[in-house]
Amino acid sequence: MRVNEKYSTLPAEDRSVHIINICAIEDIGYLPSEGTLLNSLSVDPDAECKHGLYLRDGRRKVDYILVYHPKRPSGSRTLARRVQHGDVAPTARGTRQDQPLPGKGDVGTAGGPEPPMDYHEDDKRFRREEYEGNLLEAGLELERDEETKIHGVGFVKIHAPWNVLCREAEFLKLKMPTKKLYHINETRGLLKKINSVLQKITDPIQPKVAGHRPQTTKRLSYPFSREKQHLFDLSDKDSFFDSKTRSTIVYEILKRTTCTKAKYSMGITSLLANGVYSAAYPLHDGDYEGENVEFNDRKLLYQEWASYGVFYKYQPIDLVRKYFGEKIGLYFAWLGVYTQMLIPASVVGIIVFLYGCATVDENIPSMEMCDQRHNITMCPLCDKTCSYWKMSSACATARASHLFDNPATVFFSVFMALWAATFMEHWKRKQMRLNYRWDLTGFEEEEEAVKDHPRAEYEARVLEKSLRKESKSKEKRRHIPEESTNKWKQRVKTAMAGVKLTDKVKLTWRDRFPAYVTNLVSIVFMIAVTFAIVLGVIIYRISTAAALAMNSSPSVRSNIRVTVTATAVIINLVVIILLDEVYGCIARWLTKIEVPKTEKSFEERLIFKAFLLKFVNSYTPIFYVAFFKGRFVGRPGDYVYIFRSFRMEECAPGGCLMELCIQLSIIMLGKQLIQNNLFEIGIPKMKKFIRYLRLRRQSPPDHDEYGKKRQRYEADYTLEPFAGLTPEYMEMIIQFGFVTLFVASFPLAPLFALLNNIIEIRLDAKKFVTELRRPVAVRAKDIGIWYNILRGVGKLAVIINAFVISFTSDFIPRLVYLYMYSQNGTMHGFVNHTLSSFNVSDFQNGTAPNDPLDLGYEVQICRYKDYREPPWSEHKYDISKDFWAVLAARLAFVIVFQNLVMFMSDFVDWVIPDIPKDISQQIHKEKVLMVELFMREEQGKQRLLGTWMEKDRKKEEPCNSHGPKAGLDSPEYPGGAL
Repeated sequence: MRVNEKYSTLPAEDRSVHIINICAIEDIGYLPSEGTLLNSLSVDPDAECKHGLYLRDGRRKVDYILVYHPKRPSGSRTLARRVQHGDVAPTARGTRQDQPLPGKGDVGTAGGPEPPMDYHEDDKRFRREEYEGNLLEAGLELERDEETKIHGVGFVKIHAPWNVLCREAEFLKLKMPTKKLYHINETRGLLKKINSVLQKITDPIQPKVAGHRPQTTKRLSYPFSREKQHLFDLSDKDSFFDSKTRSTIVYEILKRTTCTKAKYSMGITSLLANGVYSAAYPLHDGDYEGENVEFNDRKLLYQEWASYGVFYKYQPIDLVRKYFGEKIGLYFAWLGVYTQMLIPASVVGIIVFLYGCATVDENIPSMEMCDQRHNITMCPLCDKTCSYWKMSSACATARASHLFDNPATVFFSVFMALWAATFMEHWKRKQMRLNYRWDLTGFEEEEEAVKDHPRAEYEARVLEKSLRKESKSKEKRRHIPEESTNKWKQRVKTAMAGVKLTDKVKLTWRDRFPAYVTNLVSIVFMIAVTFAIVLGVIIYRISTAAALAMNSSPSVRSNIRVTVTATAVIINLVVIILLDEVYGCIARWLTKIEVPKTEKSFEERLIFKAFLLKFVNSYTPIFYVAFFKGRFVGRPGDYVYIFRSFRMEECAPGGCLMELCIQLSIIMLGKQLIQNNLFEIGIPKMKKFIRYLRLRRQSPPDHDEYGKKRQRYEADYTLEPFAGLTPEYMEMIIQFGFVTLFVASFPLAPLFALLNNIIEIRLDAKKFVTELRRPVAVRAKDIGIWYNILRGVGKLAVIINAFVISFTSDFIPRLVYLYMYSQNGTMHGFVNHTLSSFNVSDFQNGTAPNDPLDLGYEVQICRYKDYREPPWSEHKYDISKDFWAVLAARLAFVIVFQNLVMFMSDFVDWVIPDIPKDISQQIHKEKVLMVELFMREEQGKQRLLGTWMEKDRKKEEPCNSHGPKAGLDSPEYPGGAL
């Protein structure tokens, strides 16, 4: 799936969103320290071989990168400021600020005349310097590099030393493996033999990744604590915190650290949104291809996961989680489980389809329709230009309908409903296993802490509100005499200018009310636009069918229905793809104007709006064919018209199910092929090529020569920024809807979804490994709101399939005829039973065929599909009793089918426990082992304390008992005499 900025919850590098222009430089009131030194670095001449993964000393890892566009400071302004402040730098940060930030191209070191500079660039530079100074105070180590291969781009390399990593790991309560190893409970008996056989069978499809096989031992994990470092294996401190954990820790510091001048607290998100920094990202572990490339996790992922040649292998989910974090690991784990579960669904769907193919020649209704001896004359399909036609001409459509409209379809619908319930339960169990394996049990506290972090746009909006309040209060004070004002209070407020005012003000529902109204009106309008487009396609179908009926070619007239259906579906597909892009942008804009406080709230609101609009956009044409086409046609002599000229279209003699199958298959396959695959491959390649041309135009002439020698942070800067998992999930949820909602009409849908997902997994993997910057690892224990959407789609699928079988297919009318009207217990006469008669003399004026003798004979009575009284009846053309019998049977089937399948789904949900028994036992075992470990540690402390007390007591005893005696017997007092 391609990276789509409309879903992005983080600012992209090229998004110049200036949230608010705040304060002139004179209002800042401080001289930014041009000297912020971490530690003196001894430059390693061999550091270039590190490829930018380390600082210039070649020893300390680069954990995070900040990117900015350096500009020369205004000479006059800087000089004036130095004179004003006496060129005295603040000393609050200690001796580390006596020298400039280490790195190449330090600001202000170049001589010569300086070009004029605008205020905004000075403001950005001052904010960067203050922010980086605060990062230094937080314990991070920085290094600047402006003389890069990319012209006009500067980088700040960030390293987190060991003490900072320990401190933050304790704050974040990161669970780390201890020295304690314990054995995992193994299966015994028959299950052990079955598992060993399965392991041998699946060995060729296992990725060649260390630790992927089932392990018999596991390290006991415990939240990191500096007081209990002896519990952890710290023999190799460089690898104790992996690159994913280090980048997560640094990102938490970046979010928490702010620059507070000018009455506004700006964290990294605000700095990115205001263009102070253009990008912020962790580094990839290295290159993924090349002969001389040092082996790393990225290269291993490329070989065993992101290559199309390993499409048949399992995914190395543990390595994905180790490199990208739990949230992305859970997405690919869920996608893998979903793809695996599509295999049995595809097999059953193929069997159902083959059953329809095998029984098509034994289907009596289609045989009767194809039998020309019946000589059934049908009424015209349109006014004037359409003539009478023989039912046998629809033979191909009737035979094809049987492939998807047979008794096996009902079984398949029940099977897919149970399949959806089983899939959800299977995923919950898999999720619990991953939570146990990834040490995510008891993660709620950390999740709440992440959820409460405010977004940059929210802080800016709150700042605007606070500034408005402040300006109003100033206006009020102008009307008050100067003597009555509290000057001391004003001085305190001025001194506290750097305090975060957004903590005192919050957005209420009154502030968001205009946005809520805009959301409601916009969503209703866009749904109305979707309906209007569907109506336009309906008019196109009707008018095109009437135009083709006037064609003189018999072949054209005989293929009217196929031509109209195919072209209309293609139009629908193009419109759906275009509106998907538009609706995604609109959903993001509507969410932004609501100004949600946290990233989690923003993401959930965006997902809800985008899913609602895309659901309506993707399924409205299918809903029309399934439930509305042919329902409001009227009858010959009393047809229903649109705009007084277009007659509502009818279903084919074999029913609308075949057309529903065509509609569903083309839209599903078209979306997967064009929108999901071609766009995902083509658009990133095109963006990459455009970035290459832009950098080549901005860089020196020897850019190509240097391009091969770029540092890691320079190469990662040219990659596409990560925009979140929302488009990835959205694509799969829409596909899940195609697989489950209308599966009664298209049994091959699971098969096509399976083939698409096999490619999709590797396509997404390749994009994450090669096309995107490395995202910040985010901890998560589930897939969030997507699970609730999946459950909702699964429940809705039961209801929709019940109505499709009952009202769209001929399954219920056939049962009613077989058990109520058939004289010999067979389906002979069913077609004639479903057709009503019409006397051609009852046509309205101007609606009769222009060529009534087109069939070669005069027609007195024509037939149409409906349950109505014949023209010779006393109540001619009224709805017959057969209609009410069939309707009652259809409603009864919907009720029985829905309740039966819902009961079976809930039974499956109840039978299959959410937590596997072995996992619950292992979690309990971990708790017991942890208690025993701390009890032994406590007992050891008590024994050690007792030993020390015993030694102290023994030392004191000689002094108390023998001290005086020794004094009396001493040489100074011979004989002990006084």
